[in-house]
Amino acid sequence: MPGMTSDPAQNPVPGDELLPDDAFLERLNGAELYFELSGPEGAPVIAFLHGGPGYNSYSFRALLGESLERYRVLYLDMRGSGRSGPLADTDQGDAALDIDTLVNDLEAVRDFLEIEGLTPLGHGFGALVALEYGRRFPGRTPRVVVVNPWVHFPDLALTLLAEASQLRGMPLQDPAEEVRAATPEGEYPAVGEARVEAAFRLLNARDLLNALQFRDAPSRMRLEYADAEGQLLGAGEVQQALVNQGLWSFEYTPFLMEQSRPIFVVAGTEDRSSYPQQVGWLEDLAGADVTLLPAGHYPWLDDEDGLLEALERAMADDAR
Repeated sequence: MPGMTSDPAQNPVPGDELLPDDAFLERLNGAELYFELSGPEGAPVIAFLHGGPGYNSYSFRALLGESLERYRVLYLDMRGSGRSGPLADTDQGDAALDIDTLVNDLEAVRDFLEIEGLTPLGHGFGALVALEYGRRFPGRTPRVVVVNPWVHFPDLALTLLAEASQLRGMPLQDPAEEVRAATPEGEYPAVGEARVEAAFRLLNARDLLNALQFRDAPSRMRLEYADAEGQLLGAGEVQQALVNQGLWSFEYTPFLMEQSRPIFVVAGTEDRSSYPQQVGWLEDLAGADVTLLPAGHYPWLDDEDGLLEALERAMADDAR
């Protein structure tokens, strides 16, 4: 599954002389960041923030880019991911990798490109970066759009464990109470980590996420073909760095109540990693406008027209 590999290998970053005309490789905010800017000048700007964590923006542009030509689209490979430089070459290293750092990277790119404002479009894990960017920079963010978001990782871990148990024909055994009972007073119980470990003991990560996220085999194969064409390896070190800092215990939900910009959610009903639990947090706590599509985790594979219509409606919203 993209972004969920343990392979830490990273493809070589191309030199400036090999970059396409609309591509940039710049050292910003202490990291070598790769990004592309496409579309007519003066059009509304969308910043695509991929998931994973540790995936890239290549397949999204390859599969949907031509249909987004009416917008000015920023495709960013987040630090340590895709065609951006590895974490080892950043000023901060992997110890400082967190959502704030990724938000600051996006802001550094926006400032470099002299873009006045943008709509962050976050997919999966990228929804966290999109939402936090909108919360911290509301004056530059007319709206936030998230696609099959992940915002509550202990709940996501329980979803993984429940799916793995079902696929193995076993009853769900949630270790949460056992972990809480064994956690010393004053320490945070690592419930999410215990759930994930239990899930991956039952079924490997790739097979489990494939079962949760894809509507059917043709959709999965279409994405895998695009990934093979891009020849980009999953940045396992990005995922591991975030896991080391407690990703599976992270709950963004308190910050949802602090959102001041309109939030639009596009959810595939066939993506059980996000719908309905993760989507419900945004709807209940942030009053998000939710569009449901008969699609998996990557709606541009299953219902491109529905996704484009939902995006057009969101971008037409004139709330400021």
